[in-house]
Amino acid sequence: MPAEPWVAIGVPIDSVGRAGGTELAPAAVRERDLLDRLGARDAGDLAPRIHGDVRDAETGVIGIDGVVAVTEALRAAVRDAVASGGRPLVIGGCCTVVPGAMAGLRDAGAAAGLANVDGHVDVYDGVSSPTGEAADMPVGVALGREPARWVAAAGGPSVGAGDVVALGARDPEEADDIAALLAGELAALEVLGPAALRAEGLAAAGERAAARLGRFWIHLDVDVLDEAAMPATDYLMPGGLDWDELAALMGPLGAAPGLAGLSLGCLNPEKDPDGAYTDRTCDLLAAALAPGRR
Repeated sequence: MPAEPWVAIGVPIDSVGRAGGTELAPAAVRERDLLDRLGARDAGDLAPRIHGDVRDAETGVIGIDGVVAVTEALRAAVRDAVASGGRPLVIGGCCTVVPGAMAGLRDAGAAAGLANVDGHVDVYDGVSSPTGEAADMPVGVALGREPARWVAAAGGPSVGAGDVVALGARDPEEADDIAALLAGELAALEVLGPAALRAEGLAAAGERAAARLGRFWIHLDVDVLDEAAMPATDYLMPGGLDWDELAALMGPLGAAPGLAGLSLGCLNPEKDPDGAYTDRTCDLLAAALAPGRR
């Protein structure tokens, strides 16, 4: 049975609360031929932005009004794309897109698990986050944790901890901060860092994650790549994957018959003046998601 056609939804946001940065990613991706290569219909960009530099007193989140507006708009856009027979390709922006995307699937009667291909697990809340940036906490929000106002904008939880696999997380500060959470409330959430992925084999880990999740959404944050391999992102860390390893991981995820959609996050074109890393990101996605691979 042919896969649903891709529907591209741009979400030009940056949770640091300023203009520029990852806000520029949807336009930069559209300048390439990724959408044509995937045969995707372009649904345009969402209007809301995340601006401001002060943590909200109630939620602890920078730009919370924008975060809520983005989540509500993306939730509706994903729901409508799925209801019309499409498969969403959400072009962020930052990782703040995850709760709205997952909620839209749920609202369309197409709830799915989450393969979070990311240098972070992203389960902080507005109190525990060291920055107050919404991109620290989207998986936690999708799980229905905190901040309550953001969870409410997403219509409550859209995925359970046992249906989330974090692939590539390696931030040592975050690991210390969330260790008790992962040992307790979120014990069913599987976290595979780069060393574990390499020990299992990148392709084998991708195949196992796809089989475990069944129907699932991929969120790809490009900071899963090592800082030397991918400097065009804001959270640079050593010890990440190289491009070939990421391609090997994404291959079986992208080819899985249960793939419900994909979101891209944290590509910063301001750090990519010649467009080389945007090109490489688009090439990777085209190879992983190419029509006819299922």
